[in-house]
Amino acid sequence: MGFLLSKSLDANMKKQQEFMLHNTRLQMERQILMQNQMRERQMAMQMAWSREFLKYYGAFFTVATVGLTAGAIRRKKPFLTAPLIPLGFVLTYQMDSAYGTLIHRMRGEAENILTSECDRLEMPHGIPTFESIEKARRAKSSLASFLEK
Repeated sequence: MGFLLSKSLDANMKKQQEFMLHNTRLQMERQILMQNQMRERQMAMQMAWSREFLKYYGAFFTVATVGLTAGAIRRKKPFLTAPLIPLGFVLTYQMDSAYGTLIHRMRGEAENILTSECDRLEMPHGIPTFESIEKARRAKSSLASFLEK
């Protein structure tokens, strides 16, 4: 009688362990995918910010180049007003950032990056898997036990 009860409990415990392992693995895979999607979205936002900044910097550089060239040709003192040009662009950028549609444009660019340039957001060696994480954990665990000896 005790043998049958023990065998039944062992089978139930094994099923429970398999179920827990399956749920843990599923949860881990979901967390990995969620973190990867968050990383991709953050990278897309950073890329969008860089592109937007480049547009403003390009306009600043063009105007500054034209102004400096004209001042150099005339050899007068128009350089005294030259600081107004970059300051004007900085003010324009800050106003657009604070009150304009900059964030909407950045979000739109980020969404565009996510849909049309998603290959640029991939991680080296692909998305980490449960097996790769377990392999690294076991290697670290065996290394720690080896160092303790």
